[in-house]
Amino acid sequence: MLTIARLETFSNEFVCFVRVTAQDGSYGWGQCAPYNADITAAIFHRQIAPWALGWPVAEAAELGTHILTMEHKYPGSYLQRALAGLDTALWDLRGRVAEQPVVALIGGRPGRVRLYASSMRRDIQPDLEAERLARLCGEQGFTAAKWRIGAECGADRDQWEGRTEVIIPTVAARLGQGIDMLVDANSGFSLPRAIEVGRRLEDNGVAHYEEPVAWWDIDATRAVTEALEIDVTGGEQDCDMAQWQRIVAAPAVDVVQPDILYLGGLTRTLDVARMAAHVGLPCTPHAANLSLVTIATAHLLRAVPNAGKYLEFSIEGDDYYPWQRGLFEGDPFRVTDGQIEVTDAPGWGVEPAAAWLAQAGHRETSTEGYAPSAYNRLYHGQS
Repeated sequence: MLTIARLETFSNEFVCFVRVTAQDGSYGWGQCAPYNADITAAIFHRQIAPWALGWPVAEAAELGTHILTMEHKYPGSYLQRALAGLDTALWDLRGRVAEQPVVALIGGRPGRVRLYASSMRRDIQPDLEAERLARLCGEQGFTAAKWRIGAECGADRDQWEGRTEVIIPTVAARLGQGIDMLVDANSGFSLPRAIEVGRRLEDNGVAHYEEPVAWWDIDATRAVTEALEIDVTGGEQDCDMAQWQRIVAAPAVDVVQPDILYLGGLTRTLDVARMAAHVGLPCTPHAANLSLVTIATAHLLRAVPNAGKYLEFSIEGDDYYPWQRGLFEGDPFRVTDGQIEVTDAPGWGVEPAAAWLAQAGHRETSTEGYAPSAYNRLYHGQS
């Protein structure tokens, strides 16, 4: 039986890769959620890695539950962001050992996944946004595109006055027929304003309305969903399974959007997808940057029965996401006819770039010479 012998992090402020090594030397790569990832790495070694040492590699779900139970005083986002690094690394390890891609381990098959071109910008003029989305759809074959409206958590304040009213028809008219259209409000509106904007979106043929009101307000989200014909979507910020049960039971949205790395890994995201499938809701996960989250989400979408219509694919480059450059060996994000390929390579099918790892901060927790923290000695009996 393979058990976990060593856990390593390679991190900077934006990205934290995790390598899990079993006692026989086999290993797998995962990633914690991005941003403040150096802080997440510290949490990983304090509150995740000690519980994982010696645990069977094949029992990722049981290990995740055990960690969250033992760390029950810390139910917030950072613990889940750190857990994602462990969980995704264990899936990769299992795939490498079995010589199977993760998609096959979860009941799917390799193949292509349709993408939607996802803009992250609100500081762009409506005509320029319309032009770049139309150009990228033409050049790379995207058949769906998303742009931003409102202001992030804006409480009805627009990015600048009148931008939402202008950008909706401007982009919709430029994209025209044949392109599915999506927008993201990032919790920008009050309930009345969200419904008003939603009707404007419907009039312009937009099909997907993401996070129209404060993401934590399930009742308001449900009210928007019930008031409109357009698909109301959300869930990227939600990392608590009890909250997911409430979202799905309501249902508060038409489409669920968990984020694999925010939620704590593929294992917990599969649980959310199953919840949603039980009540007939599609799952279109959040994957807003070109790191492991996009690759892992592609595997998931090739496997779950309620997969949404497309995978989010960021169109931003070095000016917005400079930290994306050079994360992986090769070109795992190659777009062909608006699609990305989930290959039959073992595990996730990717390798973190050696050059990136060489400049990252490195830390290790292993069965050899493990010294628990004072807290873990005093209150968890670790030795």
